[in-house]
Amino acid sequence: MIKKLPHHEIPRYTVDQVSSLRRHPVTVIAHNIRSLYNVGSIFRTCDAAAAERLILCGYTGYPPRKEIQKTALGSTESVPWEYAPDIRQVLTNLKNEGYKLAALEIARPSRHYTDLTREDFPLALLIGNEITGVDDDLMPFCDFALEIPQFGIKQSLNVAVAFGIGVFGAVEKYRQIMPADSLMPAPTEPPPAALNAEPEMD
Repeated sequence: MIKKLPHHEIPRYTVDQVSSLRRHPVTVIAHNIRSLYNVGSIFRTCDAAAAERLILCGYTGYPPRKEIQKTALGSTESVPWEYAPDIRQVLTNLKNEGYKLAALEIARPSRHYTDLTREDFPLALLIGNEITGVDDDLMPFCDFALEIPQFGIKQSLNVAVAFGIGVFGAVEKYRQIMPADSLMPAPTEPPPAALNAEPEMD
């Protein structure tokens, strides 16, 4: 019989534990994200995917903001992040550091969001504005575009939802192609009881 785990039994790392582990080599660049609630959701997903860092650019809001905290649920403490106003300098620096830059965007040509190889890591995943997406003048910085196939009439997803699909696709591909002993393990034990006093609620 399937048993739903109560909150206090769910395996989780503490902030101290996760800070000492090797994270997945995926850096996320969030540029001109309008909604602070979306920013908080992006933080929470970066935590769940163990992305190595989150770089907030342009007019994207950054902590401390109560709107971000509402959806981040404490993940601003576990995700390495920084604010950098100059997106072009950020992308240039990442290229110089050896990252492959991928825009999560509908573009031509594009690759399926899971169509990644060992040579695509370390990966920098660029996400853009809720309405306009990744700015046109930033696309030339990118090595390729990653696209999520869609089958309805809208051909668009909320930026935080799209990011969740894209980053987990990238992490899953990385975990498939790399030796198991080089990967960050999933937590196996619940944290100390003192950290489980209140369940996390959206």
